[in-house]
Amino acid sequence: MDVVITRCAGLDVHQATVVATVRVPDDQGGRRVVTDTFGTMTADLLALRDWLQAYGVTHVALESTGVYWKPVYYMLEDAFTLLLINMQELKRVPGRKTDVKDSEWLAQLLECGLLRPSFVPPPPIRELRDLTRYRVQQVRDRSQEVNRLCKVLEDAGLKLTTVISDVMGKSGRAMLQALVDGTTDPAVLAELARGKLRKKLPELRRALQGRFRSHHAFLIEQIFAKIDFLDEALERLTTEIDQRLVPFEPMLTALDTIPGVDRIGAISIVAETGGDMTRFLTAGHLCSWGAMCPGQNESAGKRRSGKTRKGNRYLRGTLIQAGLGPCARTARPCKPDIAGSRGTEGTRRRSWPWGIRSSRLRSTSCATA
Repeated sequence: MDVVITRCAGLDVHQATVVATVRVPDDQGGRRVVTDTFGTMTADLLALRDWLQAYGVTHVALESTGVYWKPVYYMLEDAFTLLLINMQELKRVPGRKTDVKDSEWLAQLLECGLLRPSFVPPPPIRELRDLTRYRVQQVRDRSQEVNRLCKVLEDAGLKLTTVISDVMGKSGRAMLQALVDGTTDPAVLAELARGKLRKKLPELRRALQGRFRSHHAFLIEQIFAKIDFLDEALERLTTEIDQRLVPFEPMLTALDTIPGVDRIGAISIVAETGGDMTRFLTAGHLCSWGAMCPGQNESAGKRRSGKTRKGNRYLRGTLIQAGLGPCARTARPCKPDIAGSRGTEGTRRRSWPWGIRSSRLRSTSCATA
């Protein structure tokens, strides 16, 4: 094949080592191949950068190994044109895989211009993405703690979750705090209800009859402490994210006009896509990159599985929530179309809307994020 990039390198990245292969012209008009191994400490990565610059390398391809590629990428991005490669698309012949061969294969493909790089956003978007993803994890942690609280109440025989939709609301929190403080009289606890919940006082008195012990009080007290900590962390994260979103406010305002997309969803879309749509040729390319399109698996004229591939789970989750949002708010919710769709042994198989049927949605029993 024709040489497209004359001075290039391929990096096989691991936690403790980086195997680098350089392909440059030699004195006889051919190609010279040099391979060396470096560490991943900052001093080692600086030595790697100097080594690549000594050979006049202009383009570097490195594999996206977990999170180990990030220090290498950040150290080299100012000095070279970098291509982050998903190695799942460049599998070698089984039985012939080594770190050296991987780096040589990357360098050879890069030399011929056959590599398709992954999207790596600029530093401001990377920092925003770190914050939004961390916030998602904190919301999940809070939901897990609320679910754990529900389990403690069930263990104590208190059926509060069958009467109150949100046990961490003002009424629920007041009743639980009174239980922790030692009040066990169902009538007294039920009187702590506020607003519309006071219409359910008889049900509350029945639900608050149980076998609440000091053991349960201790567990609920610890859960409350962690939930309060997570609430404070989420507030600080939201403040920091809002400060970094000032340049993107017009874009967020436009995204917020889409049915089902709220401000949090708009922030996630900007953070995960980078906010620059010029890198996508069409809207279809964006959907494909987000793994929201049906897959293609056809052989001998027969179509096999059409499941979607694994993509960016943060972007995918946001888009699925946005798609289901309008259905949840309408008086007549969206229902799966089961007419004419049957599975094995005569059982009906549900057919979900496009882009949703191949996803698995996690739900919590009594927590709302």
